[in-house]
Amino acid sequence: MELSADLKKAVLTAQKNELTEYIIYKKLAAIIKDEHNNKLLAQISQDELRHHNFWQKLTNRSVRADKLKIFIYVFLARFLGLTFAVKLMERGEDLAQDAYERLKHISSEVEGIIQDENRHEKELLNVIDEERLKYIGSVVLGLNDALVELTGALAGLTLALQRTRLIAMVGLITGIAAALSMAASEYLSTKQEETEKNPVKASIYTGFAYILTVLFLVFPYFLFANVFFSLGTMMVNALVVIAFFTFYISIAKEVSFRNRFLEMAGLSLSVAVISFFIGMLIRNVFGIDV
Repeated sequence: MELSADLKKAVLTAQKNELTEYIIYKKLAAIIKDEHNNKLLAQISQDELRHHNFWQKLTNRSVRADKLKIFIYVFLARFLGLTFAVKLMERGEDLAQDAYERLKHISSEVEGIIQDENRHEKELLNVIDEERLKYIGSVVLGLNDALVELTGALAGLTLALQRTRLIAMVGLITGIAAALSMAASEYLSTKQEETEKNPVKASIYTGFAYILTVLFLVFPYFLFANVFFSLGTMMVNALVVIAFFTFYISIAKEVSFRNRFLEMAGLSLSVAVISFFIGMLIRNVFGIDV
């Protein structure tokens, strides 16, 4: 059938999306070890290729896949997990389905494509079960404690000591000691629970998340000479960590980004402000001059 210019543009966009997603799912299938998930991704990949071929018959044109999009989603799957990458991609497909709804009058097959996309989403979200998601609670524990405790500690130390290198060293020692303590506590806690989680792995996730957060928060004090600029940069770093992790959780666990971000940011900033004034009080009362 003859397509108008606007309609042909929309179909070409759909065609490019389907080709891109065909390659993404094919690459994801190649890197996933779980046999069931591997077969599911391979099947979805073939469905996407079939969708692309349908659109190509309408346009009589070849398109190139979006190489940047392919790289991004494969990278995310490798480093942040298959669940996160797939759910993030499915959010983009929700927008594509809105466009498909407007193309339904072209052919009855478009309705089948929409049904396929809905089925893909249900199949993916129901079967993917990654180890890292089982331990997300341990990661949250490490991040939350590091953010709340260390932002408070560094804010207090900034006023009490007022020397960046000294603050950094004290903060680093405090943070690493706290990370080891939290990892040990998570090990004992998980061991007592009736859960599939391995206590050793749970403690490693908690400790690793804590130490990474500590290093990111302490880093400005090693980099800058001005204590207050270091403090400000540290707080920005804390918000970056909160925003990144909250975004991850909001996608992987399908929870509200806004509510969780405001909760975590509010706790961390409140503790930091209180500790800041405690540091000021201690410095004045005890006459500390380092």
